[in-house]
Amino acid sequence: MAEAFLNQTCGTEFEAHSAGLEPGKLNPVVVTAMQELGIDISGHPTKAVFDYIKKGTMFAYVITVCDEASAERCPIFVGVTKRLHWSFPDPSGFQGTPEEKLAFTRTVRDTIKAKIESWCDEVCPTACA
Repeated sequence: MAEAFLNQTCGTEFEAHSAGLEPGKLNPVVVTAMQELGIDISGHPTKAVFDYIKKGTMFAYVITVCDEASAERCPIFVGVTKRLHWSFPDPSGFQGTPEEKLAFTRTVRDTIKAKIESWCDEVCPTACA
């Protein structure tokens, strides 16, 4: 979700890449929640963060969006000028009916979207839109 929102909101200034510690399949509830906003992430492959590290990929920012318990496992990227941590619940851990899981995921989605819009306004108020 964060990658899609960053590329949509700050795409003129940044190119966002998403990766996980243990990549797997896209969560279909997340795909549905994003489709509700007209953003199709269904074709996006999951990627491993360590693949970026092995390639020596350089980033101006690394933004982790995992919960606090997982944040300590996040690797360090060489040459990163800023590392930000935004703690959001992981939709894959939500319990309940499909409708309840979607409702929880919408809340996380909307919180991520608002955080990214606010951050983009701070970092590049005139260039991003």
